[in-house]
Amino acid sequence: MKGIILAGGAGTRLHPITISVSKQLLPVGDKPMVYYPLSTLMLAGVRDVLIISMPHDLEGFRRLFGDGSQLGMRIDYAAQDRPNGLAEAFVIGADHVGDDDAALVLGDNIFHGHHFYDLLQDAVRDVDGCVLFGYPVEDPERYGIGETDDRGRLIALEEKPARPRSNLAITGLYFYDNDVVDIAKNLRPSARGELEITDVNRRYLAQGRAKLIDLGRGFAWLDAGTPESLLQAGQYVRTLEERQGVRIACVEEIALRMGFIDAESCHRLGEKLASADYGKYVMSVAREFGGSAAGRSAG
Repeated sequence: MKGIILAGGAGTRLHPITISVSKQLLPVGDKPMVYYPLSTLMLAGVRDVLIISMPHDLEGFRRLFGDGSQLGMRIDYAAQDRPNGLAEAFVIGADHVGDDDAALVLGDNIFHGHHFYDLLQDAVRDVDGCVLFGYPVEDPERYGIGETDDRGRLIALEEKPARPRSNLAITGLYFYDNDVVDIAKNLRPSARGELEITDVNRRYLAQGRAKLIDLGRGFAWLDAGTPESLLQAGQYVRTLEERQGVRIACVEEIALRMGFIDAESCHRLGEKLASADYGKYVMSVAREFGGSAAGRSAG
């Protein structure tokens, strides 16, 4: 499966903060926002990722991740000149996806929950059409909404309905089979001139090939796209990290635990950040797996 992080847009709801920097490079806790969607893809086993952003923001992402090899991954970059809809990610990323299945995650979406790894692994193995992820919200009229029957099967999708028949918001994480590329290429722009991801999902639903996973209790889904939600996301992350002594979306740790890199490589990544608590944490995790400067010298 190939991954796409859509990190475009002008971030106007966060102006003036985002006039000079991409929203997805702003800090959430002690790490850039983009670490969170990247970590979601990594937990799903995705090692080949395309980051799509505005042309003037791409260099910031390149400085952050390079080619991804330090994480045992391949990370490429592509430009979206202006926000033309989420589904355009598959038009821009068609060559990147190739003949594979595809995972799309929005660059300002943060997911966290118990057994999230297991849930993602199960979902990746069961992509026959599209897999969507729902989350209960109090204000469903603000979101794309999925309606299910009494057996939990997806039966309808509505975009920001005036009278919602469900409170399950469709989150910014989507798994698709390879048909998504052709579906996106053949979409007609909506009334607002965009290629809508809801139209893609409706196409799969009409074919009987759309599945909705209800994240439900025990999970958190945060959209850090406003000053208030950005602050709340940072507070959520810091509270959990301080109480549990672990870091959420530490990409170096995830790369190690997923087998993308070995302990020595992880320790070296931590050493580069050793003046920060984040770097000290990465080194401590690497030592748990047998990685250390001493071990490297002995080898």
